[in-house]
Amino acid sequence: MALLKGSCQCGKVKFEADTEIKDVISCNCSRCRRLGALLSAVPGDKFKLVAGEGAMTTYKFNKHVIDHQFCATCGIQPFAQGKMGDKPMVMINVRCVEGVDAESHPVRKFDGASM
Repeated sequence: MALLKGSCQCGKVKFEADTEIKDVISCNCSRCRRLGALLSAVPGDKFKLVAGEGAMTTYKFNKHVIDHQFCATCGIQPFAQGKMGDKPMVMINVRCVEGVDAESHPVRKFDGASM
């Protein structure tokens, strides 16, 4: 495991994730395809919001089960929170992680548009 650090563009929202990125997920849902995000799943207990709790806005759509949180200042979505089964899960936007080239990882397609 490695401690990854990430943020939105302006730096008001910062996070840490104790995880390894093996591959990234490219989702084709209406939100992700517009964002161009490349995602990696992190168990909720391995994710820490370091700064920006009051600086974010949340957007929910479709089944309203995922909190798509983004910076209210710069508009960047560094992560989204939800559950996998009954366990908290965070999908970090690997493009927002310091020192990581998101496109250097194998990309796994996810058909979120069908959900």
